Amino acid sequence: MCEIQLCALEQKQAAGYTMYGWTGKIAHIDLTTNSIQIESPIQSLYEKWIGGRGLAGYYLRSQITSPWDAPEMPLCLFTGPLTATSSPTSGRMTIMSRSPLTGTIGDSSVGGRFARNLKRAGFDGLVITGKSESLCGIEINNQTITIVPSAYMSGWPISKVSKQLKSKGSVACIGPAAENGVRFASVMVDRHHAAGRNGLGLTFASKKIKYISVNGNQRVKIFDSDKLKKARQDALRLIAASPIISGEHGLMHFGTGALFDLIHVRRMMPTSNFRKTFFEQASSMNAYAYNKKYPSQQSGCKGCHILCKRKQKSSGNVLPEFETMSHFSALTDNTDIQMVVDANHLCNEMGMDTITAAGTIAAYAEHMDQQLSCHQIIQLLEDIAYGKNNGILLGQGSEIYCQTKNVDLSMSVKSQALPAYDPRGAFGMALAYATSTRGGCHLRAYPISHEILRKPSATDRFSWSGKARMIKLSEDAFACVDSLIACKFVFFAASLEEYANIYSAVTGVPTNTNKLQQTGERIVYHERIMNASNGFCATHDNLPSRFFDTPGSGGHGVEILPLCRSDFLSTLQKYYRIRGLSENGLPESQKARELGLDL
Repeated sequence: MCEIQLCALEQKQAAGYTMYGWTGKIAHIDLTTNSIQIESPIQSLYEKWIGGRGLAGYYLRSQITSPWDAPEMPLCLFTGPLTATSSPTSGRMTIMSRSPLTGTIGDSSVGGRFARNLKRAGFDGLVITGKSESLCGIEINNQTITIVPSAYMSGWPISKVSKQLKSKGSVACIGPAAENGVRFASVMVDRHHAAGRNGLGLTFASKKIKYISVNGNQRVKIFDSDKLKKARQDALRLIAASPIISGEHGLMHFGTGALFDLIHVRRMMPTSNFRKTFFEQASSMNAYAYNKKYPSQQSGCKGCHILCKRKQKSSGNVLPEFETMSHFSALTDNTDIQMVVDANHLCNEMGMDTITAAGTIAAYAEHMDQQLSCHQIIQLLEDIAYGKNNGILLGQGSEIYCQTKNVDLSMSVKSQALPAYDPRGAFGMALAYATSTRGGCHLRAYPISHEILRKPSATDRFSWSGKARMIKLSEDAFACVDSLIACKFVFFAASLEEYANIYSAVTGVPTNTNKLQQTGERIVYHERIMNASNGFCATHDNLPSRFFDTPGSGGHGVEILPLCRSDFLSTLQKYYRIRGLSENGLPESQKARELGLDL
């Protein structure tokens, strides 16, 4: 065991200055030199980036053109000012680096207890650089940070690591998939919570980090506790009144699986690797079927009132969430509900993103012209995780697999597999997939809220009208949410207005909805700058050709036509103009200056 002495960086904060919401401390850990420094940034830096995704991007920027696995590439784990307070759904953090899968900025938001514990240990975030000589763990107990050998854990699955470290507090760790080079390897927090997208588990492995554990008991200072209490109650009332969250068929009762039937009946459920948009056996694979077959109880992140996860009473394992339910059934042509449960458990144990794993297997099945059996799907997942047989190539993701086989079957954007919403059935989602700064993603804007759930305002899902502005504003708002940090589910009920009040109560920083939107705009533009520095432009803001060439599965008065490419490109140009980008999707110096950024 090697305990590293903390070496304080220059203290920039004025003597006697009290910071609220933030701890005012960021730990810089260099695994090459086994050194740790503590930075105390000035408050204006926090106000500019807030925390979470925004602040992580600030620390990533200086090395963004380095290879993803270079020792100097930062691995950032950041909380937000609302973390470890009574703010609803604030128990999350952002993990960010350059993505091994996409080459873009790579980030993933994850819940559990880690963010709360890190904040209560006295840190707003961790910036990890360098590379350990052998597999290691990073253990944080309040202000003490220790780097310990963990070679004996090599190849351990997630549950074994979590059980071994139970006394260490909250644990973020990787499984065999990351150690074996899978580009969509996840970081698992507290065993059941996945930072799945963008392959950041492989970044852990490249630095030879098996786990990070954290415990803390310090209290976060609140600027105005009474104001926070009132703002919190306002948000909770809206949550209680929301049918999407608290209703009979909402997230509290069925988890994210509540979306399954809704997407299916709209004929936009990706089926047979997106060749179809309607799944004939959906009624036997929906949330009701899971509730009937697998008695479960609510579970979720620390300090959350929604509790969207469903945990089996018999095994204690979490049941699949919506994306996994959909992709390991419809997308892969599987009608065995137990196989979905098994695939979900296996991906969590091995540390793999379920969306990309299923998307890659679906592309493989189409290329091989096979309908895979349950056994074959599970065997492929095991081969991917352990780097065996076809799993070696499939572990690189569907884009690399299809390029190697010279087939156009990868349903991905910027190499990241698309989630469970077919864009032919929701035009806003088509644009959101294309413009996402981290590759194919439903959580950068989530126009489904407008187009399908009709909240906070309804819009025609088969129209391009107004979609450019809608996606831009949604991206800005969600960038802010990912920085505060809060869960996006709460915004089925609340808005940035409620969270502006919460943010001000916690930090003492006066703000409003417009100011938070502007901060979100800065964060998104900053990410576009980083991606542009690595060659990403309008060419990459595109969709797989299938969506423009092939119709979906119509019926019951609904026709799912191919997307019109000229309309898509016209809307993309409108988005660029509204975003302040060039016709080629590149950042402009004038707009960057307006946002306080350098190109």
